[in-house]
Amino acid sequence: MTWLEDRAVAVITGAAVGDALGGATEGWTPEQIEERHGGRVTGVVGPWYPDWRTARPIAPYHKGDGHVTDDTLMTRALVEVYAKRRAHLDAYAMAEDLVPLMIGEPRWVPELESTALLLQRVFLAEKWIVARLHYGHVDPREAGVGNVVNCGAAMYVAPVGVVNAGDPRAAYAEAIDLTGAHQSSYGREAAGVLAAMVAAAVAPGASLDDVVAAALDVAHDGTAAALRAVVEAFGGRTVPPATDDEERELAALVRETVAPFDSVGPHYREMSMDARRPSRTKSIEELPAALAFVLAHRGDFRGAVLASVNYGRDADSIAVMAAAICAGLGGTAVVPAEWVDEIGEASRMDLRETGHLLASAAADILKADRERAAARAAFLEATA
Repeated sequence: MTWLEDRAVAVITGAAVGDALGGATEGWTPEQIEERHGGRVTGVVGPWYPDWRTARPIAPYHKGDGHVTDDTLMTRALVEVYAKRRAHLDAYAMAEDLVPLMIGEPRWVPELESTALLLQRVFLAEKWIVARLHYGHVDPREAGVGNVVNCGAAMYVAPVGVVNAGDPRAAYAEAIDLTGAHQSSYGREAAGVLAAMVAAAVAPGASLDDVVAAALDVAHDGTAAALRAVVEAFGGRTVPPATDDEERELAALVRETVAPFDSVGPHYREMSMDARRPSRTKSIEELPAALAFVLAHRGDFRGAVLASVNYGRDADSIAVMAAAICAGLGGTAVVPAEWVDEIGEASRMDLRETGHLLASAAADILKADRERAAARAAFLEATA
């Protein structure tokens, strides 16, 4: 594979691994996770509830057993839009191409164990995209305003970083435009920052310091403050956790560091009154938590992902973000093939094929970028 193919496949498969492993622990505390599974989760585990179809009527999903969640399904849909357009995307692409995929193309949904529309699996904050764009005919650039502010856009935005490889500011700008159709406030900001981090990670020769620098360069408001707090707390670490007790201490410190910026509050299933409302001072929890685990584990894929999975709360999305960053830095060699194979088989998805599809689209996009850059450079030279 070319460098671009390797990184695209790594980001897609890595994020899917984080999603599937974290889906089984989403919504719980570290203590509850250990009690349920007899210790820390170290790989694919079964569903929390054996009677998953009826245990939670509002979310009757078969999480666990290697099933990817809506994070990966939305990521795949975005990749398909890139593959169709083979160009940079904006909010109008959400309305014109992503929404039709969500409501018009049945696909296998692992958590439903059936073929269904993507709309039928995503939760309310993502159904908002269809309600506003397809039924409400809202200006795509403003459609995200009024939605609950959460990680819904950031969870599937990693492909934007790949198609802007090596240009974090361009990735941020594209993600901010694109996700304006879905999110606002610090939810939209998180999507832009994660795209920038992935763009930095997939550049040849990139280091973890480059990822951190990209994040701090583009972030604003509470998101920037949360990331700075995480970098201050975990950026100087050189030795990753080596024992279960050290992992438990890490998780507690991550929560302590991120809590002042998180609107959800201490009880994930009993959210505070300020939860998910627009704010200049808040940040989604998932992005800074993911960076904290990546920093504490010095970019190690397995360590950062499993730390995210055992953190609980929004574990699948935290693990998706941590995985995308680590996979972008290390390539396919760092994403455990046994996890990719097991999760792909359980989810009835060719995860690597999605990565190759993204790489093909990204190659065309980057070629056009080079041609535009050359033309612009020639113009600047001529007018100097």
